[in-house]
Amino acid sequence: MKLTMQCLKWTTALTLVLLTFFGSVQAKEAALLAEDPLVEKRLVHISEELRCLVCQNESLASSRAELANDLREEVRKLIRQDKSDTQIKEYLVARYGDFVLYKPEVKPLTWVLWFGPFLLLVLGVFGMTVYLRQRQSAQTAQVSLSDEDRRKVQNLLKSGEAP
Repeated sequence: MKLTMQCLKWTTALTLVLLTFFGSVQAKEAALLAEDPLVEKRLVHISEELRCLVCQNESLASSRAELANDLREEVRKLIRQDKSDTQIKEYLVARYGDFVLYKPEVKPLTWVLWFGPFLLLVLGVFGMTVYLRQRQSAQTAQVSLSDEDRRKVQNLLKSGEAP
């Protein structure tokens, strides 16, 4: 019994060593995503200017979402079809809207994106200025007394009576 237990341990250890050795021999190098490095270079350049539709705050190049992988594959396909960068962006904008671009064009449909924050800032400053001026004029009006009111106050203070 003691001999079979020791034999079983050695057999298990030898099997693990052989599996590890043969497993590493069988491993292959990872395949490139594109056979042409120029296609990959163009893909990276274009996808840095596109927004991931899932993550929204990441570029298509840096996103690891499944949809981002699909979009990158679509861009690769368009690059292989000899489409220009502009044509690829126009295709994606037609399909997904201006939101897919990190820097959308300035046109009437995107004015809110480009000028909305500045307009809100100007409106906020204008509203705050109007509010503060009204508040200051209301306080100034309450503080000023007429001559007759001052005379009444002086008389009350001299007499020491409550009004």
